[in-house]
Amino acid sequence: MDAWEVGAREEIRETLARYVHLVDRGRLDEATSLFAEDAMLEIGDGGAATGRAAIRALFARTGERLAAGGRRPFIRHHLSSIAVSVEGLETATAESYFLALGERGLDHWGRYRDRLVRREGCWLIAERRVRVDGRAPGSMLGAD
Repeated sequence: MDAWEVGAREEIRETLARYVHLVDRGRLDEATSLFAEDAMLEIGDGGAATGRAAIRALFARTGERLAAGGRRPFIRHHLSSIAVSVEGLETATAESYFLALGERGLDHWGRYRDRLVRREGCWLIAERRVRVDGRAPGSMLGAD
């Protein structure tokens, strides 16, 4: 593996880690900036959006739905088993598992499947497909 590819893999892992930290903190504008301008985000049955403005709006709607219980819920996403495939100097894919903890413990878990592009010196998410594989009883995501 060449040095540039090692660097690319580390930068991609940093992009993915920053995403979960920013979303958990409600810093939606910064989280949205990790997506390419023409990116697509698909959240299973939770909707899809194309473009940064639409992705930002999807984040906001999701936050409002989760907060409908009276206050912003505590949530911490944990990312693991990150498999990065660098396809070229400006394209890569990544697959990872996530689990989300809430105030009562494990809340939901699933997978991210990402396509990334390098633009303006940064690795950005061009396409993210989120699959929730399971949820705990009483999950903040609601019933199946």
